[in-house]
Amino acid sequence: MPKIVDTKEPELKILVTGAAGFLGSNLVDFLLEKGHNVIGVDNFQSGSSQNLDHLKNDARFEFLSHNIQDALPDLVGVHQIYNLACPASPVHYQKDPVSTLNTCFLGTQNLLELARSKRIRILHTSTSEVYGDPSIHPQPEHYWGNVNSFGPRACYDEGKRAAEALCYAYREQHGVDIRIARIFNTYGPRMRPSDGRVVSSFIASALASEDLKITGDGKSTRSFQYVTDCTQGLYSLMGSDHSQGPVNIGNPGEFTIQQLAELTIDVVSHMSGHPKVSITYLPPLVDDPVVRRPDITLARKVLGWEPVVPLQDGLRRTIEWHIDQSRSH
Repeated sequence: MPKIVDTKEPELKILVTGAAGFLGSNLVDFLLEKGHNVIGVDNFQSGSSQNLDHLKNDARFEFLSHNIQDALPDLVGVHQIYNLACPASPVHYQKDPVSTLNTCFLGTQNLLELARSKRIRILHTSTSEVYGDPSIHPQPEHYWGNVNSFGPRACYDEGKRAAEALCYAYREQHGVDIRIARIFNTYGPRMRPSDGRVVSSFIASALASEDLKITGDGKSTRSFQYVTDCTQGLYSLMGSDHSQGPVNIGNPGEFTIQQLAELTIDVVSHMSGHPKVSITYLPPLVDDPVVRRPDITLARKVLGWEPVVPLQDGLRRTIEWHIDQSRSH
């Protein structure tokens, strides 16, 4: 008789901060589908309880209403921590910049202390914003960035850079087992229409038969990653041996904002039957990067990961969710 090998992953108890957010709630679902138990933490500063409503009767999910800027209660039996707690949209993080910085530094420190005391692995979600308005394109992890520390975006950009430095310090000084993901523009279901990020803003405008508003001339570029690709990337990084430094988690496909707007108009019109809307142009935002595209050579090498969802397919899924939401309200 051949020996049967059990390839099922061990069941873990995983702490996810920012669990009620767009990305956090999608990650919670992903982890539960993998068979793990999840403790979700959020204070609803930018997240929504509706994103977790479907888990109310799931015995494997526990929710803790808590601001990570404050010391965490004693959590027993946690095997891993994913730190996703921080407003990621300029609309939200610029509303209270001091709180944004405190979440990045004090919040991350509280989680690193938990990881240190319990000797558990922590994955901190950083951002492509640490590269600022880059002078190297595409952006590899060894690029140090071009960030303005004294401007409206600094609370988020520099807050995330400080959090990375803190993770490094805890690894060097206390031996904490860290992982750092630098996430590039991610979109998908549960990103709120009023979020302020470009994909959700464009979709909401097109569905409301309103002009799409582009800040600047539309020639700036971004790389758009569908949420399921991102959650798989984070999970692969958490399970990997790569603790040497940050890893870009993003889609290397590069599009101008003009191209995104035109594609959104076409897909929304096709799916909803609405007539195509127009585009209007507004003054550019302060310190808004001109180009943004990840070099994912490292992710391919150390994680065996790369995104698989094309922009048009991801947009369709996201628009479908927005249409369903509007019908249910």
